[in-house]
Amino acid sequence: MAYETIDGQKYEKELLDLARKHTTGRGEGKLSKDEVADLFKSAQDGPGVTDTEKATLGYIRKNFEFTDAAAADFDAAFKKL
Repeated sequence: MAYETIDGQKYEKELLDLARKHTTGRGEGKLSKDEVADLFKSAQDGPGVTDTEKATLGYIRKNFEFTDAAAADFDAAFKKL
């Protein structure tokens, strides 16, 4: 598993890359409901969501833009972790 350090905190590179991929190129630059589902699917790829994956999702929530519906889905899914 690859990691990326931002401001001294270690995050999962795969999740960050996925969020970046979904917010660049065509589209409005915001994460959609389907893209949020992709993020959580990626985070839950092992026996559970690790502390690093959870921290990465928290970072994504604070630093990326979401559609209103995607933000609601993200917040609901994050509370269940």
